[in-house]
Amino acid sequence: MDKHYGWVIVAAGAVITCVAMGAMFALPVYLQPMAEDTGWTRAGISGAMTIGFIVMGVAGFGWGALSDRIGARPVVLMAAVLLGAGLVLASTATELWVFQVAYGAMVGASGGAFFAPIISATLSWFDKNRSLAVSLVSVGGGVAPMVITPFASLLIEMNGWRSAMLTIAIGALVIIIPASLLIRRAPIFTEAAAPPAQAAAPKERKPSGALAALRTPQFIVLAAVFFLCCAAHSGPIFHTVSYAMICGASALAAASIYSVEGLAGLFGRLLFGVLADRFGVRRVIVGGLVLQAVGIYVYIYVTQLTEFYMLAAVLGLAYGGVMPLYSVLARDYFSPRVMGTVLGGMVMTSSIGMAFGPVGGGWLYDTFGTYHWLYIASAAIGLAAAALALAFPPPKKDVDGPTPELQPA
Repeated sequence: MDKHYGWVIVAAGAVITCVAMGAMFALPVYLQPMAEDTGWTRAGISGAMTIGFIVMGVAGFGWGALSDRIGARPVVLMAAVLLGAGLVLASTATELWVFQVAYGAMVGASGGAFFAPIISATLSWFDKNRSLAVSLVSVGGGVAPMVITPFASLLIEMNGWRSAMLTIAIGALVIIIPASLLIRRAPIFTEAAAPPAQAAAPKERKPSGALAALRTPQFIVLAAVFFLCCAAHSGPIFHTVSYAMICGASALAAASIYSVEGLAGLFGRLLFGVLADRFGVRRVIVGGLVLQAVGIYVYIYVTQLTEFYMLAAVLGLAYGGVMPLYSVLARDYFSPRVMGTVLGGMVMTSSIGMAFGPVGGGWLYDTFGTYHWLYIASAAIGLAAAALALAFPPPKKDVDGPTPELQPA
């Protein structure tokens, strides 16, 4: 049974990431009703997401390193409690700074625990179909806009934004905590520790191995591409609802654009995962980054809801398909024993990139009175990511020592 249990990890990870990321990234649909209800500026409310991205990145590094030591399950459990507490506090906030601390700091910190530890645990269970397995876990992130965002919008229309946020907080706890109990360490960690003589050497090298991994050209280029990729699409993703409403779409229709992106991202994850297993991860990443940059630029020509839907399908396919593959490429470079630390470092750099989008897009709109410059700048950053991806070094496996053989999953 053990050799097939990896697929249980995949299913649990998909559910957890769907609920957790959906709860965190639903903030755009709260933006307008919150501004109208509280009088807070859009920049101030959006600032909570910027804070969240930064905190998520820093915390993600810590969560990832901690999961290397104690495993993914306790990390996800702690983060679930923090997510629920942050959303509950944010839903009752009467001051902007309280909301920014609750949503930005607490929810953001929890968000860093749902990528590196779960993906690290998934990677350790597979030596075949690795790209597909990771892509399926990330399907949760693609499904989230299809489920959580419209659900939050519906709750807001029925009961207001405070009640909606509280309801989602409770639902997240009810779903994530039981799902996290299914996460287990792969046999590699217990089998490798069996012979005392063999276990001694890796234990002595583990700290230096993790630190050495973060100094390699492989990690530096990988993290830099991830940073630019997220910096490119975060602004367009966050401001698309507002842009569509400016173009005449209703609030619910504008929010449904996320659902289209999520559905396309679902197919993108599956398609890109299969393509990466067949043609190589690096080639597929470069192609996806180019497609993402072109799609972002086309936004300046979009004004009708149907056009928003069509472009959302292209962008969802592109960035939804590319995002999981960075962790697969990382596994080609590094040992499972340092994977939590490596992925945590990647989360930190990518989250900093994500942080520029919401506040940068808001500043460009406030300065020029249009979102066009946001899409032009984001497309340029996306092309830079594709160009840098061409410089991916050849794999340098097992920085932390040789990897024991895994059972096929």
